[in-house]
Amino acid sequence: MQCALYDAGRCRSCQWIAQPIADQLQAKMDDLRQLLASRPVTEWCAPVSGPEQGFRNKAKMVVSGSVEKPLLGMLHRDGTPEDLTACPLYPASFYPVFAALKPFIARAGLTPYNVARKRGELKYLLLTESQRDGGMMLRFVLRSESKREQLRAALPWLQAQLPQLKVITANIQPVHMAIMEGEQEIFFTEQQALAEMFNGVPLWIRPQSFFQTNPMVASQLYATARDWVRQLPVQHMWDLFCGVGGFGLHCATPEMTLTGIEISAEAIACAKQSAAELGLQHLHFQALDSTRFATGQGDIPDLVLVNPPRRGIGNALCDYLSDMAPRFIIYSSCNAQTMAADFRHLSGYRVERVQLFDMFPHTAHYEVLTLLVRAEEK
Repeated sequence: MQCALYDAGRCRSCQWIAQPIADQLQAKMDDLRQLLASRPVTEWCAPVSGPEQGFRNKAKMVVSGSVEKPLLGMLHRDGTPEDLTACPLYPASFYPVFAALKPFIARAGLTPYNVARKRGELKYLLLTESQRDGGMMLRFVLRSESKREQLRAALPWLQAQLPQLKVITANIQPVHMAIMEGEQEIFFTEQQALAEMFNGVPLWIRPQSFFQTNPMVASQLYATARDWVRQLPVQHMWDLFCGVGGFGLHCATPEMTLTGIEISAEAIACAKQSAAELGLQHLHFQALDSTRFATGQGDIPDLVLVNPPRRGIGNALCDYLSDMAPRFIIYSSCNAQTMAADFRHLSGYRVERVQLFDMFPHTAHYEVLTLLVRAEEK
């Protein structure tokens, strides 16, 4: 992938961009094999990758510059801004949106937030695109509510320019820290969730619910988990750290009992909406802490699927799963280092199958899906 920003030394986010994708994949596989070297692996599946560029469905843009000439991108460590609207990781459909947003900021009178002076209102623009129909969700992250009505009054112009904007909100983030969003979300559209579809499974994205940024690889990740589960004798399943329900909704069958747990109420609302659309009666999604839920249960599911944040599932949940001993565990990880550390605390299991998913080309990051089988199982 060629990137003028990288060639000019203006952006180093894609640290591996000069390496061919095949070499990147090999390096990631070598890293994963080294991390799991202490555990025998029955089957190493071929790594899964997607497009080199134009794959992102989300842009998180720091807004800087002036109200008349805003810059959308990032701030370097010394505070100087960098416009990233030409970043080749974004699909072509993002470019006209960026182009319309710049004059809109001036039209709406949204002064970019100045970090050094602690002045201004508009901190970030967060844009998400659905692969289902090209619809988009746009969020304005503001320091306060002072520009709320001013923004609302200016929006009809923007909506006329960009009819693909299905969900528009303002998020209020008053803290002078590098925190992307606050708790308060103000909706300017009747529609409050973006419709998505992976592998025939309807998914919904609400403003404060996590969703994968590489939809082509994510869809293959979900489909792989579904295929693995369908090959196992599973009638009762837990989906912990379930997010909007992507894994559970893919894996569930009409006969299966499935409980999905996620601490974000916004994400759980999305999962429940999808389950209702699919007509699945035995899916139960709850907004709870996954570790607290799991360690407070008495029943033992056939399979526990975990998809934790980068910190992993932690010793407490590992110890509980080891004692509870479900027949199968599927571990989806965005940080193989913490996954490998968790495996050292999961006693009584063998690593049956491992597959790497290159969700983040041109970086050292990757996702991995692992099937663990209780040692006495054949």
